[in-house]
Amino acid sequence: MSYYYSRTLNIPFEDVVQKITLNLQQQGFGIITTIDLNETLKQKLAIDFRKYKILGACNPQFAYKAVSIDSHMGLMLPCNIVIQEHENNTVEVSAVNPTETIPLIATSTQLRELASDVSDHLRTAIDNLHYDQPTQQHAEALPTVRTSQNENIPIQG
Repeated sequence: MSYYYSRTLNIPFEDVVQKITLNLQQQGFGIITTIDLNETLKQKLAIDFRKYKILGACNPQFAYKAVSIDSHMGLMLPCNIVIQEHENNTVEVSAVNPTETIPLIATSTQLRELASDVSDHLRTAIDNLHYDQPTQQHAEALPTVRTSQNENIPIQG
């Protein structure tokens, strides 16, 4: 196995960003950070890089469990999702694979089980990407709850 899980699609880049965001919400994750690497490199180094975004996805229940088991697990948060466009205009979506990464740094059986759950949810979000999936404008929004940090966290049914 690999430290990441990925899928390559023939869908426009921004559509993939919207679709993976929706899929992550359906799996209980909110996007708490977005890094546009192309824009950052353009501003800081005057380099024109390909379309490349890093989404920081966080499932509050999983995060709470992880840091409750090991207070240093915050170093592994949030889960990074990379969306990048390749030269042939395909778009690759990749997610960290906690099932492979967590055992490298933690021996706790509880953390390994949690890593497996997180991995399953991330994999499902990527596996459920498809061409005719609605984007944000067309999808029914999930109900959300506003946190004290002014974030909208989706409510799972």
